Amino acid sequence: MAQVPSNLKYTESHEWLRPEADGTITVGITEHAQAELGDLVYVELPEAGRQVEAREAICVVESTKAASDVYAPIAGEIVAGNDALGEAPQLVNEQPFEGGWLFRIKPANAADLDSLLSAEDYAEATKD
Repeated sequence: MAQVPSNLKYTESHEWLRPEADGTITVGITEHAQAELGDLVYVELPEAGRQVEAREAICVVESTKAASDVYAPIAGEIVAGNDALGEAPQLVNEQPFEGGWLFRIKPANAADLDSLLSAEDYAEATKD
């Protein structure tokens, strides 16, 4: 069964979010999404400084099976992409909640996090 850490928020499109001390939000894709995609071979990250709307497709992950869009879970400004993924996209599979994060976003409205799924709700939504 896929890990669903309780300290994170989740989206129906299988992104996880972790609030950071500086007010930014770190975003990655869930183990459930990875199980569907398989081993990642390429990650196209969003550029820092880009303003995004919630649910906007902002980056792409490619696996041996398929390419899939990753969506902005909330509106805001992209402040960083995980440059390590350019050389090592497999980090998303190997360390999904640590080294395999995709990007960081500065939320336009921090309260938007309240509308996302809790770990319990996400686990319920993705159980077989």
